[in-house]
Amino acid sequence: MSLSGRVTFVTGASQGIGRACALKLATAGAAVAVAARNQEKLNELVHEIAGTGGKAAAFALDVTDEEQVKASIRSAIAQFGKVDILVNNAGITRDQLVMRMKRADWDAVLQTNLTSAYLCIQQVTSSMLKQRWGRIINIASVFGQMGQAGQANYAASKAGLIGLTMAVARELGSRNITCNAVAPGFIETAMTEVLGDEFKQNAAKQIPLGRVGSPADVASAVAFLASDEASYITGHVLNVNGGMLMG
Repeated sequence: MSLSGRVTFVTGASQGIGRACALKLATAGAAVAVAARNQEKLNELVHEIAGTGGKAAAFALDVTDEEQVKASIRSAIAQFGKVDILVNNAGITRDQLVMRMKRADWDAVLQTNLTSAYLCIQQVTSSMLKQRWGRIINIASVFGQMGQAGQANYAASKAGLIGLTMAVARELGSRNITCNAVAPGFIETAMTEVLGDEFKQNAAKQIPLGRVGSPADVASAVAFLASDEASYITGHVLNVNGGMLMG
């Protein structure tokens, strides 16, 4: 699955799934523009990619700020010449029962997890249309498919991301641009490490493969969808959940 000559833009790349995606895509030969709010972590990632002979550049970015999104993607295109692959990974949680959820927490999650994807897609589309080749990959969640108590905002944002994926796939398919989603299940990241061991053990019991996933598991799925091997797949939700949700 060589991505030599391709340029990818990854949001939320400073840690977890986003970081793993950036490393995997770089290993496959793509130049990687990594974006997140934490400049220090991004610089470390760029250094790591460069150390293995890859190409990468860091862009400090708050994905909820439309002007920052425009400027960052414009800068990435100026530096690398194009963007072939977009990975919309940036995401947050602000968990609370819906009857107690503050409007600010609802808005923050929807803006970060869903609206940012729309903003980034809008900015990379011209580059992809120009070359008649593109891969848009949105990181959704199993909870956008089955819901989760205490996560109405998060589940809604991820379900919305799946709908966005399908709409964009229909709009851009005739130009050889695919748009797919990857829906991780329970993945061991900074977002989940705050959960207690008992919770994790109980979660693993609900997974047929008997273990929680790793960021690398998700990154492998992303790399596949970004490749030419996935050229006839679009509007699809690829589940990476160990069997947590089937069908």
